[in-house]
Amino acid sequence: MSSITVRTRGRSRGGAGLGLVAWLAGIVFFLPIAWMALTSFHSEADAATNPPSFTAALTLDGYREFFGAGGGASPWPALVNSAVASIVSTLFVLVLALPAAYALSIRPVKKWTDVLFFFLSTKMLPVVAGLLPIYLFAKNAGMLDNIWLLVILYTSMNLPIAVWMMQSFLAEVPVAIIEAARVDGARLPTVLVRVVAPIALPGIAATSLICFIFSWNELLFARVLTGVVAETAPVFLTGFITSQGLFLAKVCAASLVISLPVLAAGFAAQDKLVQGLSLGAVK
Repeated sequence: MSSITVRTRGRSRGGAGLGLVAWLAGIVFFLPIAWMALTSFHSEADAATNPPSFTAALTLDGYREFFGAGGGASPWPALVNSAVASIVSTLFVLVLALPAAYALSIRPVKKWTDVLFFFLSTKMLPVVAGLLPIYLFAKNAGMLDNIWLLVILYTSMNLPIAVWMMQSFLAEVPVAIIEAARVDGARLPTVLVRVVAPIALPGIAATSLICFIFSWNELLFARVLTGVVAETAPVFLTGFITSQGLFLAKVCAASLVISLPVLAAGFAAQDKLVQGLSLGAVK
């Protein structure tokens, strides 16, 4: 048996082992979501049993309660507020991060590594440390319980990580194409929109999805700075934990519904996400 055959078999066994580990990891991460989905279709009595009952009757009572069938508050205003804050802030982040990443990668400024470190250093401050100054500013500016305050906050929070990610993506754009466009008379906005953006689309999609997820899941600022008008979906979800106890089926139904936009966005952009996150990994 030749050494080449031995190496080939060794690589195939290693690939099969890695594939098995990947499947096991995927199942482990998927089990809590599957359990949450199953519990959301149980009655409160069946959801509270210990050990849990896998053969309990299925019902939609948890979803009816979530959507206000039992006289509770409607979740639609909170879902709309989360969508507005997440989508608009992500668009603002892209508009600001693309030129910044272009300057740091294709047309690098002096000491661009120091600039990137400065961007990342803004994420090192604990969020709770800036909560009181932001609250006082919002109160004096009359912006408490205002959805546009969340848009501004989410934009500023996601902008450093977006610039850092897009800088690595834009560094893979061939400079010759940009120079050819400039020779043809294209100005900087045209270069960014018609040349750089289409080439770096997978990276832009990955950055957009991550910024959207961060904005959609943010709870601390939304909990403190909003009330009724600008309440977001995560804040609405915490309202199901009352002094009467934790209604597990209703909470699981609400959690599943609130998670669906993120899951749908991730599923729709999974090819772009994988391509963007692996951009530049293989030469």
